[in-house]
Amino acid sequence: MVMVAGAPQDGVAPEGDWQQVSVFLSVVDVHVNRSPYRGEVVESSYRKGSFLAAYRKESAHRNERSELWLRNSEGPTDRTVVFRQIVGVLARRIVTRTGPGQQLATGERMGLMKFGSRMDVFVPPECTVTVTKGQRVRGGETVIARWPAAG
Repeated sequence: MVMVAGAPQDGVAPEGDWQQVSVFLSVVDVHVNRSPYRGEVVESSYRKGSFLAAYRKESAHRNERSELWLRNSEGPTDRTVVFRQIVGVLARRIVTRTGPGQQLATGERMGLMKFGSRMDVFVPPECTVTVTKGQRVRGGETVIARWPAAG
């Protein structure tokens, strides 16, 4: 379920201008994570942390997480998307099956988390966020944001 759609939470977004979409996965959801965009993984990091409930605001900066930066250089400008796997109170393990240099397709399986977790996706301000707070989304099917049409 979408928890945040629009301006990023204070102190949570990567450096720069971003819009944030946060998807909470409850204990009954499938916790396979899919790439929100296509491109090359240019940066990845892992940070140990707490195991607060993933739906709580402070989980975004206090909980254990991994972060991936994905860049697509196919168009006239580079397009970058940042996404994080954030574990929750029951999820104690993040599996990220990708790293720098790997190419990912939109919707490609790239990892998993178990039992109550969260995925934060950060897109540039020129993107149009297409989901709303409270909306249920489906991995590999729901479009969460769109790039502006090429002029």
